[in-house]
Amino acid sequence: MFDFEDALRLIGGQTVLCIGDLMLDDFVYGEVSRISPEAPAPVLAVTRSELVVGGAGNVARNIAAVGARCIFVGVVGDDEGGRTLAAALGAEAPAIRAHLIVDQSRPTTRKVRFVSEHHSTHLLRADWEEAKPITGAIEEAVLQAALAALPHVAGVVLSDYAKGSLTRRVVRTLIDTARQRGLPVIVDPKGKDFSIYKGVTLITPNRAELAEVTRHALASEVDIAAAARELCHTVGSAAVLVTRSEAGMSLVLAHGEPVHVAAYPVKVRDVSGAGDTVVAVLAAMLAAKSGFEPAMRAANAAAAVVVGKRGTATVSAAELRARILPAASLAPEEKIIFDWSVLDERLAEWRRQGARIGFTNGCFDILHRGHIKLLTQARAVCDRLIVGLNGDASVRRLKGQGRPVQEVHARAEVLSALEAVDAVVVFDQDTPLELIRRVRPKVLVKGGDYQREEVVGHELVEADGGEVILIDLVPGVSTTGIVQSSRAPRAG
Repeated sequence: MFDFEDALRLIGGQTVLCIGDLMLDDFVYGEVSRISPEAPAPVLAVTRSELVVGGAGNVARNIAAVGARCIFVGVVGDDEGGRTLAAALGAEAPAIRAHLIVDQSRPTTRKVRFVSEHHSTHLLRADWEEAKPITGAIEEAVLQAALAALPHVAGVVLSDYAKGSLTRRVVRTLIDTARQRGLPVIVDPKGKDFSIYKGVTLITPNRAELAEVTRHALASEVDIAAAARELCHTVGSAAVLVTRSEAGMSLVLAHGEPVHVAAYPVKVRDVSGAGDTVVAVLAAMLAAKSGFEPAMRAANAAAAVVVGKRGTATVSAAELRARILPAASLAPEEKIIFDWSVLDERLAEWRRQGARIGFTNGCFDILHRGHIKLLTQARAVCDRLIVGLNGDASVRRLKGQGRPVQEVHARAEVLSALEAVDAVVVFDQDTPLELIRRVRPKVLVKGGDYQREEVVGHELVEADGGEVILIDLVPGVSTTGIVQSSRAPRAG
């Protein structure tokens, strides 16, 4: 039986080469409340904007986010967009080592999306780009940078957005050289002629791309499997993975039965860049020698996480693990939060509902009846209870060697199973002050062994009109006492 725990650990030791079309994603968020008097068009009252590394760069970011390292090769223009991308990728070193080739003849590809914040609706996209193949010295520089990286990687991703970075010469040389080295090559394809990718290990068209390139109507999973097997034979790949949006994914091997998996039931906020996440996780898993089906299942889980975020997003190793292991129920998945930007969205939604938000925190290493009393009474004084949970390193610093007894995912899952708990948010600092500042609770709850002025964050909460509530402890019950008792030698 395949062990996802081992695979996720092995990912941390892998380096993946990603090469492809780099772009700058610009998201402009606001609210629409009227139609322009100048033309029949909605007026977006802008509230904020966000610049994100997109295209093949987002593949690199996702490779790094799941714990692997990435060597990235791409092309930018000699302009502000190119400098912004260089700075953003440089800030992610050493997880990403970027080799950006400056092409004086073209602008940096930039996509601006105008988004209605309340409805998560894309109103308009404006593109700045020059989609032509790189040539001459630029093509040679890209190829040499990629070839120089091959001895240092365990897998290769070709992220093709048809903007010109992946010329036929670049693609063919890299696939052939990688195959000679025994490296898996994953291609996220574009265009109508997939023969350029001949010899690739795994190719990942979406359903529409597969239908177009094979000229087949894909009305069922049987149709998809037949078309994917035809493509597999055409390009000589070991496998084809077809992404089917909300319907899930299909994996078809050159030899063997197809595997179809359903998409996770999630609230979709934004699908921008989800394909980048899929190919990144596939590459990281195959670099760790996981096999095609486990890689697909991990990529399917990663897609479920990332479409629940706004904009061009990434999935962390912790989020991926929480989604895959165990895939027991939706409630813990909804409650456990590692990415604080997800917390921001949850808080905004609760505040729109007029909910009174409470907060407490702790290590919760071995959940006991004292904890249950604290949490149930805390929930009784608020509408939504957020529990700040110390990460493993934080517990170790506070409690010493041998703690925590249970790692953070186990502790978070146990807490999330409690009806009294609405969200479990993991923090790695020694105190929850930064998290409390983020949450801005109206009720801050701690055990009765504290004085009000000793409670971390009490000044913030009270200055914001909130209150501190102390709950009486259950006498003689503590995690430390339980641990010491369990380790004490037994008489007789």
